[in-house]
Parts: sequence; structure tokens; C-alpha cells
Amino acid sequence: MPLVHSPADGVRLRYDVSGSGPALVLLHGSVLSRAIWRGLGYLAPLAAEHTVIRVDLRGHGGSEKPHESSSYAQDRFVADLLAVLEAEDVDRAGLMGYSLGARVALAATLEHPERVTHLVCLGGSAAAQRGAVDSVFFPGVIDAVREGGMEAFCAGQGLGPDVSSRRARATREAFLAADPLAMAALLTATDATPGVSETVLAACEVPTLWMTGTENHPRFEESRHAAETMPGAAFVPLPGRDHGGTLSPPDEVLARVLPFLSR
Repeated sequence: MPLVHSPADGVRLRYDVSGSGPALVLLHGSVLSRAIWRGLGYLAPLAAEHTVIRVDLRGHGGSEKPHESSSYAQDRFVADLLAVLEAEDVDRAGLMGYSLGARVALAATLEHPERVTHLVCLGGSAAAQRGAVDSVFFPGVIDAVREGGMEAFCAGQGLGPDVSSRRARATREAFLAADPLAMAALLTATDATPGVSETVLAACEVPTLWMTGTENHPRFEESRHAAETMPGAAFVPLPGRDHGGTLSPPDEVLARVLPFLSR
């Protein structure tokens, strides 16, 4: 598994590469890892047409997990992404992210549009994130993780030891594998992330696809507004899905993403 050091602060980053064709970078959400793209059924169909680069964002998976909230500023994530592209000698790539990954992909696109061919934001937002982590997870999540660890994080979302469904057990297992101090630092930094100005969004001409569940509030409204503001963007609602269900099942998402990326 390749490893690269971030030019921002030396944090070690793990990623892997599959398939062949135009480069596509996949960026997961908070408290997850690059494993979700294979586990949920995205990797095989995407790798059939693209060179897929799955990154473990700092603080997650096999990447290093700093415990300072300053380590999770957006500019650090963007520097990490560019380091991976440089390591793989990729000049331009498509970017596809979910939740936190969508925000990182958006930030990278706005700062370096010449490096991005297509942008896909799944369950994403360009709005200020103050209070967003409480909305996405549960009220008081940062203190719960800091004081009670990942077991408290699971409990706050109804994912205690007695969950029985396969999906719930897999989600609980993934969450329990996370570093609680790193996650508390990440969520603290996320809560302080400012919004992207409409002027900046309106100046971005990179082809962009926003997809968000109709039950994912306020992300649904925020995604739709961002798409309306960006001249090269489209918005596709995912009926009946909340934030946690954005990616599953994958067929409806891939049915729009694959032709979009081939344009």
C-alpha cells in the first residue's frame, strides 16, 4: 500500500490504486476509511473505467492520526490530496467525495481547478459548518467522543453492542476502529469550517455533480443551492435517503456518476 508524507506537516498518508483509465480520486466521510468504497460496491464499477485512487484521509484508516484540531484544517486536507496526485504522477483527476470528502474535494477544486476534470459531491455542503456535526451525528457529539470514546459515539447513534442488522454491525465495527482523540479533533475543526462565498462558487467552471438524499437536512438544501450557484453544476436528489444512507445502495448513485465522469 503506497505511503506519502503531507508537505503541510509531514503526516503519513495511506492510499491505494486500482483499475486503469482516467484518474479518479475517492474521498470518504468522517470516521470512515477508504474501505467503504469497496465495501459498498463502488470500487469495481469505477475501476472498470478509471484509475481509482482511494485515499485514507488524515486521522482515518491507515493514515497518521494527529490529535490537534489545527491538523484538520481544510488547507491540510488539500495539501494531502495534491501530495497523493504528485506521488502518482497525475496532472489532472476527477474527484469524488462523500460528506467530509466532498468538502475536501470541493476545496481542492476551487483552489486548483486546473488539476480537476470532474467533481462529484455526495452528501456535501459549501455552507458554514458551525453546528453541522451535531446535526449529522447527534447533539454534543464532540464532547461525547472526547470523554467517552468511540463507544459513546456509537451509542449516540443507536449503534450499541446489541445491534443486529448486518449494516449496523459493520458500521459499529468501523466506528469503533477510529481513534477517538483524532476524531474529536477532526470534528472540532469541521465545526469551525467557514462557508464558501457565492462569488467563489460562481467562478468555478469545473463540471460538478451534487447528489444528496431528500431526507438529509440541511445538506439537501445546501447541496442544491451550491449546484444552482456553480455554472457547470447539476443537482440530483436521492429520494428517501438521509445522510448516513447517501451511498447505499450504490446503483442509483453510479447510474448518474459513471456517465457524468465519461463526459
